Amino acid sequence: MTPAELSVAFFLQMAVIVAACRATGWVLKRFFDQPQVIGEMIAGIILGPSLLGLLAPDLQHTLFPKESKSILFVGAQLGVGLYMFLVGIGFRADHFRTNARSALSVSLSGMIAPFLVAVALTPWLMSLNLFGKGVQTFQATLFMGAAISITAFPVLARIIQERGLTRTPLGSLALSSGAIDDAGAWTVLAIVLASFGGGPAVALKALIGGGLFALFMLTVAPRLLAPLGRWAEREGKLTPPLLGVVIMLFMLSAWAMDAAGLHSVFGGFLLGAAMPRGVLTRELKKQLEPFTVALLVPMFFTFSGLNTQINLVNSWSLVLVALVILAGSILAKGGACWAAARLTGQDNPTALGIGALMNARGLMELIIINIGLQKGIIG
Repeated sequence: MTPAELSVAFFLQMAVIVAACRATGWVLKRFFDQPQVIGEMIAGIILGPSLLGLLAPDLQHTLFPKESKSILFVGAQLGVGLYMFLVGIGFRADHFRTNARSALSVSLSGMIAPFLVAVALTPWLMSLNLFGKGVQTFQATLFMGAAISITAFPVLARIIQERGLTRTPLGSLALSSGAIDDAGAWTVLAIVLASFGGGPAVALKALIGGGLFALFMLTVAPRLLAPLGRWAEREGKLTPPLLGVVIMLFMLSAWAMDAAGLHSVFGGFLLGAAMPRGVLTRELKKQLEPFTVALLVPMFFTFSGLNTQINLVNSWSLVLVALVILAGSILAKGGACWAAARLTGQDNPTALGIGALMNARGLMELIIINIGLQKGIIG
């Protein structure tokens, strides 16, 4: 397709994406009391090869030609990164400091338990030839563990925001635990990729680069960013030059985390958490959130749906595999996070909420699985 044809296709795609996400979200919220984000996830699958591609393959191909996926991918990464920046703006550091012990315990438990499930299931999965040729049991176990232990951080954040939990102890604890959990899973994935020929530099870059960036953003960055807050206070609003500076910083933060081998969402979230509170953050949220939530974030969910083919699970043996992995993942992570929260002093309703929220699944797993497919870890 020519650039002009891609442009025409893009505008039609966005109209269809926004309409499908809003309609599906409304139905689920109206009749099933589910957050908008669940509707957007389902809308992505409906527009992909799992349903529209199955019922009307020519229409699905016309709406979403293969050449246009790269454009949707870039828009999706921008959307989810910017959304996590807005989540970081609403993050309560005081709640995190109060619950730091719980957050660390919950995140570690939420990784260890699924990894034990991966240790138990991987030999069975390898006997079914579900991993690529030449993949060793150790490599397969690490990949499996990373895929089923990771929390879908953007989904978690969206549910917390839509339920009005952002500034509550439960919301802050879940966000903190989810961030630590995901960073650990990405580091494990970096180790797996290093064992596939990337070399130890891949793992070291993720571990050291990501750690140093997080340390800088949590300690030094708030002081460096303080003049931006004073600028906004003097103006009494968010001026275009100030907005330009913030957007530039967001892009650099997202690039830094991508370059380290983690994911742009961490750069956006950490920058948001470091921004000075007051007029600046209030106006950033007011100006950026509507466009991000209404247009950019649905691109992320739709892109994931376009790469999901549920109909490939086409035999009872594969259905059994899927159900066993699903049950093991949910029970292990939910139970471990609940127990860790209780043991670190949280009441039972909060612990149950943590167990449920940390089981937000789907999107980050899809990213990991796509990487595994590209690298030949799975077929």
